[in-house]
Amino acid sequence: MTESDLPVVQLTPGRWGDPAHPVELPSAAVDALKHLGVRRPAGRTVDPVDRPGPTATQLAFLTGIVGDDHVATDLEARWAHTRGYSTTDLLRDRAGDTSDMPDAVVYPASHEEVAALLAGCAAAGLAVVPYSGGTSVVGGLAPGRRFVTVDLRRLDQLVELDEISRTATLQAGVRGTAAEALLAERGYTLGHFPQSYEGASIGGYAAARSSGQSSAGYGRFDQMVVGLTLATPRGTIELGRAPMSAAGPDLRQLVLGSEGAFGIITSVVVRIRPRPTERHFEGWRFDTFDAGLTAMRRLAQDGPLPTVLRLSDEAETAVNLADPDVLGGGSGGVLAITGFDGPYNQATADVLTAAGGENLGEGPGETWRVGRYRAPYLRDPLLDEGALVETLETAAFWSRIPALKVAVNEALVGALSATPPLVLCHVSHVYETGASLYFTVICAQSDDPVAQWRSAKAAANQAIATAGGTISHHHGVGTDHRDAYATEIGPLAVEALRAVKHTLDPDAILNPGILLAED
Repeated sequence: MTESDLPVVQLTPGRWGDPAHPVELPSAAVDALKHLGVRRPAGRTVDPVDRPGPTATQLAFLTGIVGDDHVATDLEARWAHTRGYSTTDLLRDRAGDTSDMPDAVVYPASHEEVAALLAGCAAAGLAVVPYSGGTSVVGGLAPGRRFVTVDLRRLDQLVELDEISRTATLQAGVRGTAAEALLAERGYTLGHFPQSYEGASIGGYAAARSSGQSSAGYGRFDQMVVGLTLATPRGTIELGRAPMSAAGPDLRQLVLGSEGAFGIITSVVVRIRPRPTERHFEGWRFDTFDAGLTAMRRLAQDGPLPTVLRLSDEAETAVNLADPDVLGGGSGGVLAITGFDGPYNQATADVLTAAGGENLGEGPGETWRVGRYRAPYLRDPLLDEGALVETLETAAFWSRIPALKVAVNEALVGALSATPPLVLCHVSHVYETGASLYFTVICAQSDDPVAQWRSAKAAANQAIATAGGTISHHHGVGTDHRDAYATEIGPLAVEALRAVKHTLDPDAILNPGILLAED
């Protein structure tokens, strides 16, 4: 099975992925959790209690644009659009916390309906949160005041495929799996496969600057976008007349990563490539993380790069996250994964061998490829057992990566000293000048696990800033990284972004408090 064969999964509140295919923890993993002091809690899940929805006047405005059948005010629909899928989101869901629940869910069917909603929401006294896949893990769907959710699922079309230019125009509500299937019918691929792939959508990819696991070969999503359409309360912006231009600043890059704070992206024009006829994945062993890091840097700077290039540190290799069915039993050293969309490149293998790598063959590579979308499913049974498990990521220049890794690890261990954690790390994306680091943290839950993680995350954020990393490589800003992002770019840059928001969204109705703090 390849990514193009995966079905669209309808996510459910409080748990990741397809509820018909849960992942059970191996008994060895349950035993290992006991060594971390993890104890299975008594049942904590609480059913949500309904809250008042929109006023009659507000409801009339919404239904007047999209029709009575496309506005939902029932508890089930609103609860399904509450928050995203960070661990703190899931813990609050399990506690029945409805404080971030929308007043209503609106399902427009066109750019024109989205534009009409935004044009009238301020007068109707409604804030707006755009929603496509709902997979935010940084508080990107939880503004600081009452709001309605604009769910883009009905904008689900492949509008145009230009085979001469090799571009495709996709509406923002097309789910990642659906987009890949639509393109595969014509012999093409987008090549964008983040771990949220089963749940995420095209609009979210663009709004949060998503980066898929095949970024070494296909690039990040913002590198794939050559055009986009943005609905704002003041009108429509269409960008991308040509693939590149010297006509002033590239405003596409201003919209990409804006997380719904400047407008709602309703469609994008993306670069596509012929679907590969063969794929090859391998595992490589290095004695140490530093040795593997050097090998990755050589490939990133001098080539030839594979499509997928990933390196787990010693702890993650030992736990063996590559195989959720095992979750443990990894060999010594560190594990690198390479993947090729297309013919196998022996020159890449030669570089890895020269750097001290041992070729483990296709077994570990295929295990990782098949199992990678199942790994997020592990979090739910881990939470059920009483573990706190969460991830965070960053990126830096190559010269800063070793110190950055040590600093974040020490910050997490120190902040969670009352419940000593297991901290895992891997490099998931590489560039000529640097790479990303992705951390997974597992420990016993305290009496207040939400506060427990927020404290640890604050310590990690400070360590990232001090060590010269960016606050996010691909998860985005949301509310979790908002203050750190402001510090990273500085007050003058924040002022410039506020000016953009005020121009496009003068009444501040768009995803208030996301990306930028409210005035």
